Amino acid sequence: MIGVLGGTFDPVHFGHLRTALDVQQALSLDEIRFIPAGEPPHRDKPVADALTRLTMVRLATHGQEKFSVDEREIHRAGPSYMVDTLASLKKDFPQQQLCLLLGTDAFNGLPQWHEWQQIFELAGIVVMQRPEDGRAMEINSVMSAELQSRLLEPEQFSQQATGHICIVPVTQLDISASHIRRTWQQGRDIQFFLPDEVIALIRQQDIY
Repeated sequence: MIGVLGGTFDPVHFGHLRTALDVQQALSLDEIRFIPAGEPPHRDKPVADALTRLTMVRLATHGQEKFSVDEREIHRAGPSYMVDTLASLKKDFPQQQLCLLLGTDAFNGLPQWHEWQQIFELAGIVVMQRPEDGRAMEINSVMSAELQSRLLEPEQFSQQATGHICIVPVTQLDISASHIRRTWQQGRDIQFFLPDEVIALIRQQDIY
């Protein structure tokens, strides 16, 4: 099974990397594909350009054999709709099941996504639940109904992910890309938020 982790990665940081590893190990995924968005449709335009964000993700994942980087959204014209990305991956890997990794906020906002219900025809969804989410995981009525009808335990999900939902606890790392950018702009050290190779690129190109 292939895990799909999309995002702007502006910049990629240990919060992305650690939670991806948690899911990969919990579900014994063959790989997790990091897919930087070209034109994210649900958020502000990234600060760093697409190729720079792609380079940062490549640097951050280098050496981790279960992680790979996928360029398809960077090179596709128009908004980076996840349903299109999953359909494209399904064509490339017809024998593999796909699962889309989402944080609880993204999962809750899924009804605002383009053709969101078709996602279940192409993949399963892994909700990455941090410890604080478990204490107060407020889900809207639409996604609560989806959760009740589609929820599987990890063992079952690993056998048949498509059309189902699995909740996987992940490590709590209170790191955000916006905080990293703000810290950098204030002239403060961003070490230990993200890999040293990515920090070196940010310094070299003064990205933020």
